[in-house]
Amino acid sequence: MSSGFLLGLVIGVAVGLGLSRCRMLLGQRRLVKQTRSDRSPQAAPLTMLQYQKAYAELEREIDTWKHLIQLAPIGFLHIDEDNQLIGCNPQACKLLNIQLSHPQRRRLLLELVRSYELDALIEQTRQTQTHCQREWIFYPSATDLPSISQQQPCHLRGYASPLPEDRVAVFLENRQEAVLLAQQRDRWISDVAHELKTPLTSIRLVAETLQPRLPEPTRGWVDRLLQETVRLSNLVQDLLDMNQLEMRSTPALTLTTVDLPRMIHTAWLSLEPLASKKHLHFDYSGLDRCLLQADAPRLHRVFLNLLDNAIKYSPEHEAIQVQVSLQPSTSTTPPQVQVDVIDSGEGFPEMDLLHVFDRFYRADPSRARLSYERETGDYAKQTLTTQMDTPQSTLLSNGTGLGLAIVRQIVEAHHGTVKAANHPKTGGGWLRVWLPFDHGAIDLPHHLS
Repeated sequence: MSSGFLLGLVIGVAVGLGLSRCRMLLGQRRLVKQTRSDRSPQAAPLTMLQYQKAYAELEREIDTWKHLIQLAPIGFLHIDEDNQLIGCNPQACKLLNIQLSHPQRRRLLLELVRSYELDALIEQTRQTQTHCQREWIFYPSATDLPSISQQQPCHLRGYASPLPEDRVAVFLENRQEAVLLAQQRDRWISDVAHELKTPLTSIRLVAETLQPRLPEPTRGWVDRLLQETVRLSNLVQDLLDMNQLEMRSTPALTLTTVDLPRMIHTAWLSLEPLASKKHLHFDYSGLDRCLLQADAPRLHRVFLNLLDNAIKYSPEHEAIQVQVSLQPSTSTTPPQVQVDVIDSGEGFPEMDLLHVFDRFYRADPSRARLSYERETGDYAKQTLTTQMDTPQSTLLSNGTGLGLAIVRQIVEAHHGTVKAANHPKTGGGWLRVWLPFDHGAIDLPHHLS
């Protein structure tokens, strides 16, 4: 019986060594094929020793990458086609509170991490077979009370890439520190803006009181003071509006039914005096009627800012094009209404397209100078009396660099998106807005009165 046992043990070891040897040979054969394809036909054949050296070099390279992934300051997840966790690095375990009792055994990601956003990111990457990105707040789950009290929500940004055989690689970035710094910045800006409101109001009242009482040569200085005071007041109000939207994860919107094409036409009529000075005309195409649930004053502000930006940078005797179309639903997005605002100016520099919607953005000095001359020249004198009678909430940014930043905040508050590009035909700025749409809210055809 003992001899049979020993015989079986020897046979098992031999089979195991044979299988291991077979795996190595298969790997070497794949390496040979790859090496042959990279070498010219005239090259001398490689020896087995050279193959083994190349194979060992590849193994060392793989080990180096594995070591780097383990030391990386960002999280890494490797997910198979069945959404099982193949592997992860210590940073991912820390960010997602993953407890691996048996690191070599595959487990469903859902058993280890309860995050709908992470699952959606992986599924979107697998379906589209493209690189995807998503940001969310991760709330760690725990079973015992002490752990729950110690764990805090964390802002994460995930980058997912498709791999062969329906696998997905996910890189996780901890955004908590950046979010806290942004919140501190916003609070500081809000506090300063509140403190500036009172002295600016006092300066404006004094200037308005002195304006009719001064002789004509001196009155010009007061006019200039009043213009700059109004400009600063607009800037302060824009900062307060932006912070009001950013400080809330779900901004308080007063939703009503609005007719989107009619709202766009109304915004253009408000800006028509500015457009007529440059002999610009309005070219609208698309849906005649489209009803949306939106915050009417804020959405009106979006189109005021978009059209004002187009007028500001369009040359004379050109058209401001606005197109409204319906985009059907896809596997990843619901049906949307798309609004395109196109001008015929010089467009945005390619390197600045990602920063168009940042605060105080100016594309280049020439565009900034053009805007400033428009604000401080005859335009400012003409619009000064108009601004006096206009409610503060409807005033434009007037070149403060906040107009498009406010557009993004309002659109995102409506669960929409906005993007900047250069139009391939006109070469000018091309600002595109997508807003959620309900199929029951469209009525065609209906001409605007």
